[in-house]
Amino acid sequence: MTLFPIIDAHSHLWLHQDTQWDGKTIRTLTNGRSIFLDEEVQMLPPFMIDGRNTAEVFLSNMNYAQVSAAVVVQEFIDGLQNDYLAEIMQNYPDRFFVFGMADYLKDGFLAQAQQLLGQGFQGLAIPGHRLLGRSLASDEMLRMFRLMESRGALLSITLADGDRQVEELQEVITQCPQLKIAIGHLGMANPPVTPPWENESWRRQILLARHENVYVETGGITWLYNSEFYPFPSAVRAIREAVDLVGMEKLMWGSDYPRTITAITYRMSYDFLVKTSELSDAEKGLLLGQNAQRFYGFGPFEPLPYIKNMSE
Repeated sequence: MTLFPIIDAHSHLWLHQDTQWDGKTIRTLTNGRSIFLDEEVQMLPPFMIDGRNTAEVFLSNMNYAQVSAAVVVQEFIDGLQNDYLAEIMQNYPDRFFVFGMADYLKDGFLAQAQQLLGQGFQGLAIPGHRLLGRSLASDEMLRMFRLMESRGALLSITLADGDRQVEELQEVITQCPQLKIAIGHLGMANPPVTPPWENESWRRQILLARHENVYVETGGITWLYNSEFYPFPSAVRAIREAVDLVGMEKLMWGSDYPRTITAITYRMSYDFLVKTSELSDAEKGLLLGQNAQRFYGFGPFEPLPYIKNMSE
């Protein structure tokens, strides 16, 4: 039994992938594989043989790993998943906080965003790092953000690594100071060549969380440091640096499930943080669940029991 609720602040779900990005195909195959940008890759663990990345399989992983709840975001590389995620929102309201996503690549997305919020989505996700040719502070974007702010909807956004989009998001924060924002992937904490703790542009992205309603989640940090592998000491160091910049009260753990669990188990995606001596017990509690519980408005949870492995 864990001493605090564990909440995953960055995950993905889909029934199938069938889309394109940059003119290249992304399509679900079998045995956990997908065509990804015209290349066959292991997108899911091989036991997910039908390619369906469902809430029920995720809940089984969550229960085993004692994860009380999860936040489901969206990405263009998976295609729009609003229809399926609306079902999840209705079926499992106590276990999942689900983000809708509009097609921000086309003008007129504001109407789609209004429709999604009207359907009951409590927030919208933006893969901002894939919108480098379109300003996050455009007139239509700002109108959408003001609508979200007025309705209390949350924004999940991933920025390009470094500070290429920091000024744009800063303008959004200035225009919509009550909009609650979660920045993804710890600011893309492993840019080429320079480690983040020596990278001033990465630090500027993390410093956006000095604003009252801006938080940072670590989704995919084990992917960013996959070459280092468990127990990911540089990932811990990057989190420690972010703590020094904005405080542990502004950071939330995220797994980037299911992509990351082709290399490690789901429990391993947070276990390295539980076992590190670089964080105090109080800091671990904030990072692994308490901050997300407050930010996303999850209610109290019954503790999930530890289930002994047959091999123990």
